[in-house]
Amino acid sequence: MVANTKARLNPARVSSLTRLLLLLGFAVLGWVNSAYSADAAHQNTVSYPTRPMRFIAPTSAGGANDVLARLLAVRMTLNWGQQVVVDVRPGAGGIVGSELAARAAPDGYTLLIVANGYALNPFLYTKLPYDTLKDFERVSLFAVAPLVLVVHPSVPAQSLQELVALLKAKPGQLNYASSGAGSGGWLSAQLFRRMTGLDMAHVPYKGAGQATTAVVSGEVQLLFTSSLPAAPHVKAGRIRALGVTSGKRVSTMENVPAIGEVLPGYEVLNFFGLLVTGRTPKPIVARLHQEVARITALPELKSQLGALGFEVVDYGPEQFTAYVKSEMSKWSKVFAEIGIKPDALQ
Repeated sequence: MVANTKARLNPARVSSLTRLLLLLGFAVLGWVNSAYSADAAHQNTVSYPTRPMRFIAPTSAGGANDVLARLLAVRMTLNWGQQVVVDVRPGAGGIVGSELAARAAPDGYTLLIVANGYALNPFLYTKLPYDTLKDFERVSLFAVAPLVLVVHPSVPAQSLQELVALLKAKPGQLNYASSGAGSGGWLSAQLFRRMTGLDMAHVPYKGAGQATTAVVSGEVQLLFTSSLPAAPHVKAGRIRALGVTSGKRVSTMENVPAIGEVLPGYEVLNFFGLLVTGRTPKPIVARLHQEVARITALPELKSQLGALGFEVVDYGPEQFTAYVKSEMSKWSKVFAEIGIKPDALQ
């Protein structure tokens, strides 16, 4: 009996048993903590949002990004009962506003609307203050649209063919505006120059609103821009539309020819999407995507966007990410062929 008791109390066996119990205890504790954290995250997601939100538009007031952000923000505010405030932060081809969003807390309370420049800037600037893919979560790509080429009425060209002839006769004498290197308008002009071999001087502005104003005032002669800021000026005769940047005509501008009709293969589409800071919890990203899809499916909004030249789409996080990667791959090759080098743009 004594021998058996000593065997049961053998220090080596006690030590092994203690270690086993400790390991089991840590495992259980880890599982409890994990379950608690998951439950806490779920509770936070269920109640999201519980306070005002910031919606950054990284281009100037009056441009497509600004207008689309406000259309979404108003309806988010009404649905969620939390104020969604649009914060216009133009500069450096969208980099200024994008950096603010990249450095925000990953809690879903800072939103960012982006267009083409988001996917192009990595190939236009050698030192971005953020990582295009890692520092953001892609929530929803919700609209695409061709741009429109407009000129000031003082430009004698009445058609795209006449504009090409004029540019050939006066190389470098006409200026074109854009929202900056990397914007859809800038990209459209670069491709136009490449395919025609024509020379135009570039005058960058902080956003589509300022660029449009510059053409309306006659400060510059040409502009590739979204139909959203251009449409009222075209209708009033303050600027003239010569072509859209799609391969075929669009229903909102049936009388304006597609540039692809004159330059086969020419096509540039602007895309518009919603981002949040990288590492934002996936349930919050999913909730935001669901909200954007709900808003853009509203008949009155869908009709309004269609009248402004936008095609509503619904790309969720994974599809949006795949689209951005494909755009980055495509345009990096185009830039290499055109000879555009980072930090050396016109």
